[in-house]
Amino acid sequence: MSSSEKIKAKSEQVIGKVVRKAAHAIGKENIAAKGAALEARGKGRGAKEKGKDAFKF
Repeated sequence: MSSSEKIKAKSEQVIGKVVRKAAHAIGKENIAAKGAALEARGKGRGAKEKGKDAFKF
């Protein structure tokens, strides 16, 4: 996994989780959904990069 993509994936996961938890705490479900989507996008990016690494020879 390239280091820049790894950093992007992890930062999206962390920021998404923070946004989601903070939005739940103040009762903003619309923002919580956006945070969950960002977190999922980060997980997807990480999975994609791990898949790429698995096929490198």
